[in-house]
This record gives sequence, structure tokens and C-alpha cells, in this order.
Amino acid sequence: MYYMGELYSFLEELSHNNNRPWFADHKAEYEELRAQWLADIDRMLAAMTAWEPALAGQTAKSCAYRFYRDTRFSSDKSPFKLFFSAAISPWGRKTYRAGYYIQTGIRGIGDNGLYAGIWCPEAPLLKKLRHAIVDNIEEFEQILTAPNLVESFPEWAGDTLKTIPKGWDRNHPCAELLRRKDFGRFHPCQPSFFMDKDWPIKAAELFRDIKPMVDFLNYSIDE
Repeated sequence: MYYMGELYSFLEELSHNNNRPWFADHKAEYEELRAQWLADIDRMLAAMTAWEPALAGQTAKSCAYRFYRDTRFSSDKSPFKLFFSAAISPWGRKTYRAGYYIQTGIRGIGDNGLYAGIWCPEAPLLKKLRHAIVDNIEEFEQILTAPNLVESFPEWAGDTLKTIPKGWDRNHPCAELLRRKDFGRFHPCQPSFFMDKDWPIKAAELFRDIKPMVDFLNYSIDE
């Protein structure tokens, strides 16, 4: 059986036993599943590097997030995540720039899938991106309405303000975009997507469809 079935079973059991003693008893199983998942992330990276050469040198280990939760400021003290995830960019997972993100787990379908864009930019950077989008709105809208992007990443992801940000006309024609706190798009993935052994190649091709938006955000940051 392809390992992803075992991975989903492991995460399902963990969801009912999210504690350190249970995990210690099953750590060998976790490490084997983690190694196979990382190998698939490396396959995906190799496929992405064909159209994004700047990713050369990145590895699954430089992109994958820890499985252990940071519980310091959370009321939920469960020590482990119920998903595997990785952030892909030429700068690794720790960057303020736009990039790509993948999450595989058992929580609601709204959490699992492929993401691309920028999340939680600091206030000065968010302000800069808003101005870049307004100043280049025709280019940005052309990117967003490209058939491949619309089909592959149909939904916005992230937070929005309830009202237009201070300093902008509330009737501004770009009001919907200006209200965004994150500029990210989402491709939801059912578990069946990851049960296909070729999912790393398929994910890379989906990410390719949204590269123009990621590029727009990054060259706006660099201007």
C-alpha cells in the first residue's frame, strides 16, 4: 500500500492520542512516514525547479515545518500537529516574501491543499503591496484572471479587514483587494489527491499556474 494511506491512519490515531507517551511508542512509525513524505517533497521541488530555477539548492528539510506544536501561547496544549506541511521558496521556509505552501493532514478540507502568496506581512510591507497592486491593477487583474490560475487556485485564502484600510476611499474600485491582510490563493486537496503516487508532480504543475502572482508580489516587494 502506498504510504499515504498509512500516514492518514497514523494521523487519525494521533488525533485521539495526542500526547507524548503515545507518540513515543509510535515514533519509529512516524519517522518512517516522515522520511517518505520528505522524499516526495524533494520530488516536488525537483519538478518545480524546472520552471523556477531559483529553487535549486532547496531541500525538503529546508522547507518542511516541525511536527511539534508551539503551545506557549495556545490554550490547546496538544503537543503534535495533525498534518505535515512545508513552505517552498528560494529563501526556504523562513522568509517575509511570497512563496508556496503545502499541507497534508486529516483536518477539514479547508486546511489541506496547496497555497501560494504571502501571509501576515508586516504593516509597512502590506502598505507597499497595496500601493503596488493599485498602481499596477491592470497587470495584477490580468494575472488573477488567467484561465490556468482561476482553474487551479480558485479561492483567496487568508484574512481581510472589515472595512477599507485607513487612508483609502471606502468606494475605491480596488476596495476588495485593499481590504486583504494576506494575498494568498488556495487549491483545496481531498485525501485522494495525495493518495496518487504522482501527486508531487501534479502539485508542481498546479503551483506553476500561480507563479505569475508570486512573481508579481516579490518584484513589488523588491521595488
